[in-house]
Amino acid sequence: MKRNIATALFFVLAIALSVYAQSTASDPGPRGGAAGAGGPLNGLSAYPYALAYFTDGANRFGETETVPTGLGPRFNSGASLATGGGACAECHAQPMSGGSSPAANPQVADATVMNAMNFVPDFITSTGPVREARFVTFPDGTPDGGVHDLFTVTGRTDAPGCTLAQPNFAANEAAGNVIFRIPTPVFGDGLIENIADATILENQATNATTKASLGIAGHANRNGGVGGAPNRSGNDGTITKFGWKAQNKSPLMFAGEAYNVEIGVTNELFTSERANPGDPSLPSSCIFNATPEDTSNPGQNGSAGNSDIVAFSFFMRFLAPPTPAPSTSSTTNGFAVFGQVGCALCHSPSMTTAASSESPLLSNVPANLFSDLLVHNMGDGLADGVTQGAANGHEFRTAPLWGVGQRLFFLHDGRTSDLLQAIEAHASHGSEANGVIRQFNNLTPSAQQDLLNFLRSL
Repeated sequence: MKRNIATALFFVLAIALSVYAQSTASDPGPRGGAAGAGGPLNGLSAYPYALAYFTDGANRFGETETVPTGLGPRFNSGASLATGGGACAECHAQPMSGGSSPAANPQVADATVMNAMNFVPDFITSTGPVREARFVTFPDGTPDGGVHDLFTVTGRTDAPGCTLAQPNFAANEAAGNVIFRIPTPVFGDGLIENIADATILENQATNATTKASLGIAGHANRNGGVGGAPNRSGNDGTITKFGWKAQNKSPLMFAGEAYNVEIGVTNELFTSERANPGDPSLPSSCIFNATPEDTSNPGQNGSAGNSDIVAFSFFMRFLAPPTPAPSTSSTTNGFAVFGQVGCALCHSPSMTTAASSESPLLSNVPANLFSDLLVHNMGDGLADGVTQGAANGHEFRTAPLWGVGQRLFFLHDGRTSDLLQAIEAHASHGSEANGVIRQFNNLTPSAQQDLLNFLRSL
């Protein structure tokens, strides 16, 4: 009798677990198969000069740097390749060159390559995301927000005599003063670059009543901007679109800043060797090259005459957006649900580019980026306390979702690899996404699963 009762209870539990499993949505994980990204715009081969510029940029995006060619004195990544270099593609690697963090974090090896004498901070792990660290404030409490590079060239065989200390990450972590950023994918950046300001603002004005009812506001970040309005902005006041807070104006600016901040290579946009924010000037014993280290070469024809950052910008400009997976009944329904709950109010499925002087392939075509390119208040849960331009410490650019199907890490700091957790993290005190997440949570598990399947198809 007891055995019969035990058997019955076992079957009841098994059925209950089966029902629970069927009633709970889950991230299906990165979709398999070939990488749907990394190649040039479809049709670029019909324009040989443009293809040559793309190919040259792609090659340089994967080249290495050593100290004699510009690495350091401080850097975040790039030293783990065999020759000890600083390739952009090392961190923008998933699922192909131009993407985001790879599964194996190269920064762990960066610390000691060529006899470098760095420790690896505890927030950098072999299976975690590539990260840069920013300090929220200086020791006196005034705003910092700048990147504090992880590593130095101290001890490297190609940097004799240089002695530089790494930042005190442990003390700043204990004080809650460190925030992280992971690499943003650069797929389709040429299309994004060619979306006109007027188109962005026109898209912002659509569905105004629905957005207001859900608490969605958002605004553009601007070039030199304060407050987001053209008449309150420095520089030219135009809309900026690139980076986690839409703080960079163009792929060229993005490339120049990253080359200097992440790898340490001075260039025609960022001409000075960089000390960490608040640090004393770099000692002369750590300056090995004349600046800028990356320059154009007027004596060379075609793409060979470009500086690295110009070559990078051509690679990003002509880099195709990711190709989504074939639709299924689940992903088709998931796309409909995506609109019904309000995700598409910020993650706008498409905007049309303006005319381009560089390529017909960038002119007057749909960019299916799933972003409004505005910055939104994402609440206390995602706030990083860092202001960049007109984006305050709670605000982030609506991340483009094309290619999210093959992403490994989510949110600005890579805190999760679970897409469902990333969605739920959009809700916290003060977030503009709270209304949308409430509607998502009210969906049936099967509808939630369809939405997740749709996102993983992108």
